[in-house]
Amino acid sequence: MHARTAWQALAQRPLRFLTSAWPWRSLAYLVSGVLLGGFVGAVVLTLAAAGLILLIVLVGVLLILALLLSGVYVARFERWRLRLVDLDPAPDPHRAPRQPGVRAWVDTRLREPATWRELGFTALSLVGLWWMDLGVLFGALAVPVIVMASPLDDSDVTGLFFLGLLLLLPAPYTITAWAGARAAFTRAVLAPRDDELGAQLSEVRASRARLADAFALERRRIERDLHDGAQQRLVSLSVQLGLARLDAEPGSAMDRHLAGAQEQVTLTLQELRALIRGVHPQVLTDHGLADAVGELATLSAVPVRVDIRLPRRLPPAVEVTAYYVVAEALANVAKHSGARQAEVTGRLHTDLLVLEIRDDGTGGADAAAGSGLTGLADRLATLDGRMRLSSPAGGPTLLHVEVPCHSGS
Repeated sequence: MHARTAWQALAQRPLRFLTSAWPWRSLAYLVSGVLLGGFVGAVVLTLAAAGLILLIVLVGVLLILALLLSGVYVARFERWRLRLVDLDPAPDPHRAPRQPGVRAWVDTRLREPATWRELGFTALSLVGLWWMDLGVLFGALAVPVIVMASPLDDSDVTGLFFLGLLLLLPAPYTITAWAGARAAFTRAVLAPRDDELGAQLSEVRASRARLADAFALERRRIERDLHDGAQQRLVSLSVQLGLARLDAEPGSAMDRHLAGAQEQVTLTLQELRALIRGVHPQVLTDHGLADAVGELATLSAVPVRVDIRLPRRLPPAVEVTAYYVVAEALANVAKHSGARQAEVTGRLHTDLLVLEIRDDGTGGADAAAGSGLTGLADRLATLDGRMRLSSPAGGPTLLHVEVPCHSGS
């Protein structure tokens, strides 16, 4: 399995590690850290000195402001440089300004905790980190080379050469170990914190919930249009064909054509009712989850026992989500499980709906193998629900679903 970080490569395969690219990547990480530290140190000292000297005029204020915001760019480069020894990208904790323009950008950055944390990281890098990078490189590489290149006399050449070579052997491990520690510290400081991501995650969750609600409303609108429009017209057409048959000679060609047309209308009605039931079952709206799942069970190709006991109606979003989870699960049972029977149970524990769908099939189901359960897990996530699947080879299969039913559902 491909290691995601230099540390993992070193810990998992210490011998094969020497022939991999990780020692060179770690060396590049530390060397670039030294170069970055020297460059940033020169720039920061220049900005600080110029800003203090010119503080009496506006230019000095702008230079101090640039100094305060310098950590944003240093941290951006550090997150990019981190990919040398850590293949998982470090996300940017900054949010986009609400308005365009430089002033809005500066105002947003100055109000973010991440900006000040990055400034502190930049200061720490200048005071200690890049010096430590330089010290590790000097001790791991320069010292062995100096030992090999500086014999006291001719008799010491061979001994010092082998001593320097012996000191050089652990260099890849030393460099990679420090690079891994340096990268772990950098990620811990510069990656977004949970409290900073909270608002963004809440907005993402809210937008997903709004999309799910809009989708559910659209399904209901389509169901009403089909039920009140196309279905009623087909019923009217079937009645008119029946009346026309009363005027036709029994057994005549006209009677046979009318009978055939009426039969086609009846089949179309049946298909349309099945489609309406799939878009949004009316029984779910009228009678609730237990009756809707009971109707699903009667239509299933595999015998299904339903045991859903709920003390009250659930929020509409919860009912719709739970219904489609059960519908998809029973469809998978009929298509893939080879089961002889299935069972659906449901209980409401305070404000948590718990559903379990069992079957006695062959097992081996995988939610990530395109069974349709991945989409249902995403739908559950909009309500902070979760789903667990147990399906060992040989069966049985159990799908456990939990959906919060608090007032905000």
